[in-house]
Amino acid sequence: MSEHMLQEAVEKLKSSGVRITPQRHAVLEFLLNAEIHPTADDIYKALEGKFPNMSVATVYNNLRVFREIGLVRELTYGDSSSRFDCNTSKHYHIICESCGKIVDFHYPSLDEVESLAEQITGFDVSHHRMEVYGVCQECKKDKKQIV
Repeated sequence: MSEHMLQEAVEKLKSSGVRITPQRHAVLEFLLNAEIHPTADDIYKALEGKFPNMSVATVYNNLRVFREIGLVRELTYGDSSSRFDCNTSKHYHIICESCGKIVDFHYPSLDEVESLAEQITGFDVSHHRMEVYGVCQECKKDKKQIV
């Protein structure tokens, strides 16, 4: 994560009237550096040593603010925990059926799906979401070692 991205996000928060507390800054920095799509609990566990007085509710409140301002997207994929993604550009996700890991991938020609759906159905399409499922390399390795 570049320092530039963090500064842009902080400026967006400030221009929206959001105060930058040390906890809020830490949650934002964690999200920008995360290679996974963390849950609120993942973020809390990662930061609790640095901020022992911070609660899970604080993390959730910060994530809500970030989502409302457009800094993160909340991902809900069937399990009980939302995951959060700082990459707000159009992209898709592949999800491991074994461990739940979510990985980004881009496929630009799928943008045509919205146009085609409008033409065929007459709907005014607002957005679409595609999920691809499989087993990640780490889980495949673990299964081979068990057999």
